[in-house]
Amino acid sequence: MAVVIGGRSTEHQISCISGRSIVAALDPERYDVSVIGIGRDGRWVRAEDGSLDLLEENGPLPEVSAAAADADLREALAVDVVFPVLHGPWGEDGTLQGLLETLGVPYVGSGVLASALSMDKGFMKDTLRAAGIDVGDYEVVTDRQWRQDPEAALHRVGRLGVPAFVKPARAGSSLGIVRVTSDDSLVAAISSARKHDPRIIVEAAVAPAREIECGVLVDADGTPRASRCAEIIVSSRHDFYDFEAKYLDDSATLVVPVDLDREVERRIQELSVRAFEVLGCAGLARVDFFLRPDGSVVLNEVNTMPGFTSISLFPRMWAAAGVEYAALVDGLVADALRRGTGLH
Repeated sequence: MAVVIGGRSTEHQISCISGRSIVAALDPERYDVSVIGIGRDGRWVRAEDGSLDLLEENGPLPEVSAAAADADLREALAVDVVFPVLHGPWGEDGTLQGLLETLGVPYVGSGVLASALSMDKGFMKDTLRAAGIDVGDYEVVTDRQWRQDPEAALHRVGRLGVPAFVKPARAGSSLGIVRVTSDDSLVAAISSARKHDPRIIVEAAVAPAREIECGVLVDADGTPRASRCAEIIVSSRHDFYDFEAKYLDDSATLVVPVDLDREVERRIQELSVRAFEVLGCAGLARVDFFLRPDGSVVLNEVNTMPGFTSISLFPRMWAAAGVEYAALVDGLVADALRRGTGLH
């Protein structure tokens, strides 16, 4: 099997961390593992012995070495199954999944359509809202709309009020997100988000609210199940759960499992599985919610390849449900082999 890490997106280094944990959890007695790294420039490199020598440290986070030797793409993917531990565009958005479908190579996680839908926050919310799921209030601004008539775009976005969150539509790990507290700062926030993606989404803040997470995992017979829930408590040093709070300064408190009213947790679990099925997801997902004081919930995002280090929320939520990290990885590989490729 092959574990694919890195990628061209701004989440390259997070993918490398997740991949390193997955490779460490794979039993060498059961798996003949090769590691495929995709550099920031799109080059593919390969370590056949399952080693991570193709990684180099760059500050606090690793990345695929620019000095590693190129790999032959078809030869590298001549494997039984692929675990694509890629976050963001050109990996989590259906592009790699399409390549693997074309080659007939089974892979862990969602297929082309579900990956593409879930990666784009606007299309994801449109789809879930059409299914009757509360996803909050939002506006999408495309590249063409911003270039041709920014005033009209600002008028649409302005109806959301403040505070609001300006986000790249197709990025993760909270990269490029700006919390806006006045209309005067909207243009600068949109310009900042557009550095990551020319298509942006502006979301009305859901406040006051707690940030609650739930994992979805497909079991041995193909049925999606929900994990115990977790809560993210953000330090007062941060306005929200941004990239630094997630990966660099360890300031957020992650409560796993969180002590919720049983009926509230059950409703979040049911909504997680429903969103998973509405989007057509496969394998796994992490679903992010806001929980209001009155007990109502707003679905914020669906992540088809969530962070996968041993201390990431997704594995920790499943550990709280009795599924340890190595068993989690084994189950996902087994699901990929059972599902295969092609139309489902």
